[in-house]
Amino acid sequence: MIIYEYPLSESIRTMLRLEHLFQRLTVLMWREDPVDHHHALATVFEVMDVASRADLKTDLLRDLDRYKNQFMSYRGNPAIQEAVLDEVLGRLEQAYSSLQSLAGKAGQSLQANDWLMSIRSRISIPGGTCEFDLPAYFAWQHLPAAQRQADLHGWVGTLAPFAQAIQLMLGLLRDAGHPHMVAAPCGQYQQSLKESRNYQLLRLRIDETLGLIPEVSANRLMVSIRLMRAETDGKLKLAADSDAGFELTLCA
Repeated sequence: MIIYEYPLSESIRTMLRLEHLFQRLTVLMWREDPVDHHHALATVFEVMDVASRADLKTDLLRDLDRYKNQFMSYRGNPAIQEAVLDEVLGRLEQAYSSLQSLAGKAGQSLQANDWLMSIRSRISIPGGTCEFDLPAYFAWQHLPAAQRQADLHGWVGTLAPFAQAIQLMLGLLRDAGHPHMVAAPCGQYQQSLKESRNYQLLRLRIDETLGLIPEVSANRLMVSIRLMRAETDGKLKLAADSDAGFELTLCA
């Protein structure tokens, strides 16, 4: 099964992009080839670019505080396991404290590193990090893998509070959804959304053996999904001959 996710708000769109980048970064950092570490650095710069929104930290702190107050209200509820509730509240408090103690925007401390910023200024130029352009960076790529990994962990550590907060926020949001199976006659599905619910994320789970790719269009009032099939030239065409079903989850 493949899970597709579609953000229904701009803040969740940013969080999903950052989650994607942090996941890629985790994979690349633990590899040992210099090329992987080059792409890990490029990913660090991408995180800085995406997270450059001045209000991202404020938004995360506000949402973490909102979740904390929500879960605090469950105290004394006989349907809630106190041990699980304490664990969630502890994670929320830790994420909030770590993020609050971080000075400035994501990657602000890295911007003071002239060596890193010289790489950042050239890494988007095709071939711009050759040895004759950045000899110091070329020398770093020839250091032992363990030393390069230690450097990467140090730089990425300054972004860790953002990664922790985003992982926790998205995890809680996903857990709040209730999946249900729906049918898409002739490859199309539509659903009106309740104005009273502030949906943030759409999740679609579909059997990959069907060979169908969902094309999602959504806003706060309506969800429209078209199941597409890839042609031999790579273009997508509506699978009008299909009455496939999939699992849909709306998370608020």
